[in-house]
Amino acid sequence: MAAEPCEVWFYHLERTSLDAALPELLEKTLARGWRALVRAAGPERVEHLDGWLWSYRDESFLPHGVEGEPRAERQPILITTGMANPNRADALFLIDDAEPGDVEGYRRCVLLFDGRDEAAVAAARKRWPAFKAAGCAVSYWRQGEAGGWRKEG
Repeated sequence: MAAEPCEVWFYHLERTSLDAALPELLEKTLARGWRALVRAAGPERVEHLDGWLWSYRDESFLPHGVEGEPRAERQPILITTGMANPNRADALFLIDDAEPGDVEGYRRCVLLFDGRDEAAVAAARKRWPAFKAAGCAVSYWRQGEAGGWRKEG
């Protein structure tokens, strides 16, 4: 039996920054018992997120590592610029217009993009039909007035 196609969720960040939205989504991913891979476009973002996920909330942190560190493959959340999936993640998070590569093997791919950045919106619009053509189930999520996310397409 063939594996289920990857679901691709587009998160349109308008009211929330990536630094606020990403930890919340990673917490939900871990709560499902899934592993996550966060793919950034550059090493500066990897370094920033590595520090941020330890300190984003006073009372907790998100257990994670950075590709290239010892035991990276054992991390529940791995931050990288690479195209491999060394921690066997269930969910792939794409930020900063990072390349998705082959999403086969992931249950979900979450593409987060800044709605205030025209280039980021254009890049997300370009990726939508490519994911659909690859047989992925795609959906669009937008933040509501109260702050929660709602599926709009």
